[in-house]
Amino acid sequence: MENNTFSYNYSAARNKEVESIRRKYMPHEESKLERLKKLDLRVQMAGTIESLCFGIVGALVFGIGMCFFLDVFAGEVWLTALLMLLGTIIMIPAYPIYRRIARKAKTELTPEILRLSDEIMKS
Repeated sequence: MENNTFSYNYSAARNKEVESIRRKYMPHEESKLERLKKLDLRVQMAGTIESLCFGIVGALVFGIGMCFFLDVFAGEVWLTALLMLLGTIIMIPAYPIYRRIARKAKTELTPEILRLSDEIMKS
């Protein structure tokens, strides 16, 4: 006598994991909405790294000057004043640099963003 049984195992969690691994290796075509989001993020983040570098370096130099002022390090008064002034001078252009780079990125990417948003809204 033959055993004609049918067995089926289904695991939603396992299938979900397999599908996520499979998606990594499938060719991906970027949609218009994804492209629009990336362009928008590029405009929003433009100039952030550059201005943060200026601000952080300036704050560190200013902080070293403060350490001399508080006698954490033995130093001269002129060195303290010089470091604090130098740190302030380095920090001042951080925001104008950010604004300039962000404005430039916005003017460069605005036509593409408007074109993509029009295409998405019409479809």
